[in-house]
Amino acid sequence: MARSSSGFVAGLTAAALAAVGFLAYQASANVPDTLGKPVAKDSASASQSPKSPKGEKADAKALPADSGEGERVVYALGGDRVWLVDADGKVLHTHQVTPSTVDPLPGEYAVTSRSGSITGSDGVPIENVVRFATVEGVTVGFSAAVDGSTPKPDPEQRTGGVRQARADGRQMWKFATINMPVIVVP
Repeated sequence: MARSSSGFVAGLTAAALAAVGFLAYQASANVPDTLGKPVAKDSASASQSPKSPKGEKADAKALPADSGEGERVVYALGGDRVWLVDADGKVLHTHQVTPSTVDPLPGEYAVTSRSGSITGSDGVPIENVVRFATVEGVTVGFSAAVDGSTPKPDPEQRTGGVRQARADGRQMWKFATINMPVIVVP
């Protein structure tokens, strides 16, 4: 009898360890990306968003200062936002984007090529592709998934597709022709 109860206890222990392992995996899969990362504190540095008189942050949709002049596309890496700006500096359109896993450095680029409809490097059918940079062999450009999705890219894949909604992709396609300046800001 002592033998059968030790086997029973060993079986319960193994089952408990498996349950704990499964629950640990589930918990780690649902941890927010920001957990454990330092939180940016407000400071007087120029990189902070300007504040209104009431102490509230300025409109996140406002065109960033020092984002160039004239007709251009402005892409803010930190805000995951794009602005289409006319020759007089007026914002014609702005929208959120889902960044790729490979980002260009801040600076001035130009639209180098465009494709109406292709398959992205992640295997997703995309349209209205506007390419403007290459980083370590990865081409970076704006695009819209044909199915309208804008999921976060697989961090294990090196992709350059900055995804946007289909309607925003159509706006980008009409505006950002070959040689159009693309200003990337932090």
